[in-house]
Amino acid sequence: MPGLAASNNSPPTVAPPPRRLSSPLPRRAPPSPSPSASSRAKPRKPSPSPTAFPADADDSLDNPDLGPFLLKQARDAMVSGEGGGAARALEFAERAARALERRGEGAELELAMSLHVAAAIHCGLGRHADAIPVLERAVAVVTPPAPAAKGEGEGEGEGEDGADAAGGDDQQQQRAEPDQRGEEWSLAAFSGWMQLGDTHAMLGRMDESIACYGKGLEIQMAALGERDPRVAETCRYLAEAHVQALQFDEAEKLCRKALEIHREHSAPASLEEASDRRLMALILDAKGDYDGALEHLVLASMTMVANGRDIEVATIDIAIGNTYLALARFDEAVFSYQKALTVLKSARGDDHPTVASVYVRLADLYHRTGRLRESKSYCENALRVYAKPAPGAAPDEIAGGLMEIAAIYEALGDLDEALKLLQRALKLLEDSPGQWSTVAGIEAQMGVLYYMVGRYADSRNSFESAVAKLRASGERKSAFFGVLLNQMGLACVQLFKIDEAAQLFEEARAVLEQECGASHPDTLGVYSNLAAIYDAMGRVEDAIEILEHVLKVREEKLGTANPDVEDEKKRLAELLKEAGRSRNRKQKSLENLFVTNSQRAKKEAGRRWSNFGFRS
Repeated sequence: MPGLAASNNSPPTVAPPPRRLSSPLPRRAPPSPSPSASSRAKPRKPSPSPTAFPADADDSLDNPDLGPFLLKQARDAMVSGEGGGAARALEFAERAARALERRGEGAELELAMSLHVAAAIHCGLGRHADAIPVLERAVAVVTPPAPAAKGEGEGEGEGEDGADAAGGDDQQQQRAEPDQRGEEWSLAAFSGWMQLGDTHAMLGRMDESIACYGKGLEIQMAALGERDPRVAETCRYLAEAHVQALQFDEAEKLCRKALEIHREHSAPASLEEASDRRLMALILDAKGDYDGALEHLVLASMTMVANGRDIEVATIDIAIGNTYLALARFDEAVFSYQKALTVLKSARGDDHPTVASVYVRLADLYHRTGRLRESKSYCENALRVYAKPAPGAAPDEIAGGLMEIAAIYEALGDLDEALKLLQRALKLLEDSPGQWSTVAGIEAQMGVLYYMVGRYADSRNSFESAVAKLRASGERKSAFFGVLLNQMGLACVQLFKIDEAAQLFEEARAVLEQECGASHPDTLGVYSNLAAIYDAMGRVEDAIEILEHVLKVREEKLGTANPDVEDEKKRLAELLKEAGRSRNRKQKSLENLFVTNSQRAKKEAGRRWSNFGFRS
């Protein structure tokens, strides 16, 4: 990891399902830092803390030269793979850590290095959870402790606002102050936090991962300054993590910062700037700013053409086609896809997964324009490639293509074939580390299809597995999680698990109220389902209260003559009649009373469940 960051000039391309993004730090095998042992700065004071490994009774560990020797043996064993391979290297690294802990003052950097090596071996063996405490110990060894808070007597007499402002200034000063022990300490701390973030990401813990990356970025900026090009690489890396967590506003801020730094320090139309623009296009596309995304993609494509990067130009052409498709500029989208297809076939061969991905995009385009025969033909072409892909094809790339084809078959009404494709995609990814969110998305899509074909038990099981993965990965606050809880509740209703359905609807309501607001259509749908379940449970008063709120919002948003409003009126009238009450109404304006037939929403098909009026 040279200069506190590594570089990568291949940002991700746009794709509907969540995929792994390229980044300057590889997440499958988090790198270990390599501070020079010959130029270590002497620390001003030791960093006492609990040991990372059990105490060793061997008195030979007291030899001050043993720790560095064992650390070298561990690194040599990792490289050579001989003498027991990873297990032998792990033993050397753990013994080195114990020996260096005994040395105490002056051995902190080598101790951190040995812990990084041990953690990397754990990750290489697929034991990412075991690497977490080792890395936490490593960053504790080299990260300077936070300055002590002011004494109780200091600052008395200041107003509360003034104290808060002063506290904010202190925090900014603490972040900006570099580690006085030298750049090697900053490098070790930065490497440790980034490696810890990578390991959390492999376990699907995106919130913890992003927090670790943020601490690493703060340390790097304090050591190098906020405008250093290496800081830009880390900003882009952190932005990609935010994209994976669907936090697009934070991702946009970091990506803009990276773009500004690269434009300041790099030559005009540099490859680094092009990578930033491709990521920015992905972010803006996700936020619905298609014109802004198209502008960044065109500029990135011009840069790649100037540098003779034909493959990258073809990849950008696919993204440009996706943006044209979102803007309903279908002819231009077809031209971009065909242009990319010609280059990729020539450069990589007809059986490469990137060629299949273009087939999938063309199939989606022709399906949207009603040319179903061409759409299915391109789907079949893509499936032939995915059946026998070129050597070295990434499983997540194939799985993503299968998911997109499954969505097209679902739209065409071929649900059985769509389920088979999703099962193939799930088999490719279910044992892959770091793919929990993608697997959860596949299981959620399978749950919907199982529901549509009447296999409600399978539907509930798929939803339950997806919910569990999202809970474990920290994505329980997203709108997607709320919608997934609602769908699982509907499956429980069909299985007559009323109490479980009520709990799921209540949790979905809380999530969607927080993420979307009380007047969002998805939230109103959950309200309607919750009212129906309360009615089934005999909680008529609670159902009436919810339906009155839903009806009030729908009348304000849609008008009183809308079909959805009419349905809610009938349901509320039946409940009020049962309770012996009448609706407490307010005067409505005339402009909401007159709604023409052409304004009616055509959303009745597939939106009502059972006799209670459940909504998807």
